[in-house]
Amino acid sequence: MVAKQPGNKLKPRDILTTGDIARYCHVHFRTVIRWIEKGRLNAYKLPGRGDNRVKVEDFITFLKDNNLPIPEEFCSTDKRVLIIDDEPAMAAAIQRILKRAGYQTQIAQDGFQAGTLITSFNPSLITLDLSMPGMDGFAVLKYIRENESLKNIKIIVISALDDSKLKQAKSEGADLCISKPFEKADLLKSIASLTGDSYIEK
Repeated sequence: MVAKQPGNKLKPRDILTTGDIARYCHVHFRTVIRWIEKGRLNAYKLPGRGDNRVKVEDFITFLKDNNLPIPEEFCSTDKRVLIIDDEPAMAAAIQRILKRAGYQTQIAQDGFQAGTLITSFNPSLITLDLSMPGMDGFAVLKYIRENESLKNIKIIVISALDDSKLKQAKSEGADLCISKPFEKADLLKSIASLTGDSYIEK
């Protein structure tokens, strides 16, 4: 994940100070120093100065281990997930799970808004509710699968409809289907299976 220069030296932007981390985590820099001293956050000291520096990859590991959201600037473009669901509480719950797992997210509450965000947000994966007013989930599926420029987007249907509708969604282009209500682990495992991300159950 961390880009390296010749000689295996990290680029400056791949190194964070305790102040940087304090700003990202909204804590005092002394709190960050305590994390380092207790071994919770991997760091190294600059020769001759003693100042702590943290590799971005170690910072991301710390955030994941402590179930903290990962800042969007550290999310790669292949971790963008568009959540399409007209139930605000359900959309927010999915977003919360995904953000804590390091995904960059946007929410669309109907099919028409989804069409706009698919183009502007450029997600690699979509979670899709089938029951929506206006342009429903099946129409969204049809739109994506018939558009050549969108064919690589992975789609996970998350729906409370019966098995026959889920099978129909699979036949019309959904990669996976999950029934509501669902377990957090099942959602993350499903996404990982489609994106190639690693998933470690905690």
